[in-house]
Amino acid sequence: MNDVTGLADPSRLIEAARVDIAAASSPEALEEVRVRYLGRRGQLTLMMRDLGALDPDARRRAGAELNDAKDRITAALGEAAARLGRAALEQRLAAERADVTLPVQFTSEGRIHPISQTIDEIVAIFGEMGFVVAEGPHIEEDFYNFTALNIPPEHPARQEHDTFYLPPRRGRQSNREATLGAADDGSRLVLRTHTSPVQIRTMLAQQPPIRIIVPGRTFRADHDATHSPMFHQVEGLVVDRSTHMGHLKGCLIEFCRAFFGIDDLPVRFRPSYFPFTEPSAEVDIGCSRAGGRLEIGAGGDWLEILGSGMVHPKVLHNCGIDPAQYQGFAFGMGIERVAMLKYGIPDLRTFYDSDFRWLRHYGFLPLDVPSLVQGPLNGAGAA
Repeated sequence: MNDVTGLADPSRLIEAARVDIAAASSPEALEEVRVRYLGRRGQLTLMMRDLGALDPDARRRAGAELNDAKDRITAALGEAAARLGRAALEQRLAAERADVTLPVQFTSEGRIHPISQTIDEIVAIFGEMGFVVAEGPHIEEDFYNFTALNIPPEHPARQEHDTFYLPPRRGRQSNREATLGAADDGSRLVLRTHTSPVQIRTMLAQQPPIRIIVPGRTFRADHDATHSPMFHQVEGLVVDRSTHMGHLKGCLIEFCRAFFGIDDLPVRFRPSYFPFTEPSAEVDIGCSRAGGRLEIGAGGDWLEILGSGMVHPKVLHNCGIDPAQYQGFAFGMGIERVAMLKYGIPDLRTFYDSDFRWLRHYGFLPLDVPSLVQGPLNGAGAA
């Protein structure tokens, strides 16, 4: 280190500073050099304080020389700081180089919600059967939600204690109702009570063959451990010239066994009634309730999981499809319900509590999303 004590020549001070700056090998060492020359008690600072003892002409000349020295030292410090910064960055980049061909390492605590996971699983299974996803609005006209589905005006589902209605639309009738002559005044909008309106919209928009799967939110005035005012449904629809009940049974048996991951899962079809299908059937799967514990696929008990049936001829007619030429089948299930059964979730309300501890336990990692290649996941969530 150069001894600059007592230097009176600014040029010698500049040269000494340059040598020290060049020798600084780190930002910390460079800061020490700056303080030595330009700090409050630095060499150049002390020389500038001595200017007051000179006569005016000498002070003016010496002041100009010292200011020039300060500028040169400051510039040299800046260049050295940039050089050291580039070197540090290059060293850091070399040390932190990532191999982009390696598998992704997830360190985030985020999880995919079981509802999203279950929707993707269902879509993946039916996608392999040739179904395509269809969507529709949450706010529906009464015609699409009830009338076109052969649901009569006196049906309990059309009462206000079961259904969320929006304020009336006075004196207005939808173009679709006017065209088809539906007996409905069109004065009320409704939060859809099922995803069946998407089936109606699809049949009105295109001619058969039709093969769609319709997941989405639905709304009903109900709330307890097994019901929520907002929940998710998925429905399926197939319409063509040759579809029959055997196709319906084969499709749903294959789905149930694929979804629950049990190749020999018992599945039965129990006669039922729905206004939009004829004949209609509830679908049950085999289970055991021994010891108060539900086990899917074992024992001699049965558990209902979805409804199905052949599309009612009146529904086809309401959508402009000739029931003498075409027929089809439809089915529907609650997404939360099948998710609760598959993943052992005891209370429906916890799906919407936004509790991160719950999501950490039942949620799935981002790469666990099912696809037509990977297929649906079986077993519990990837906690």
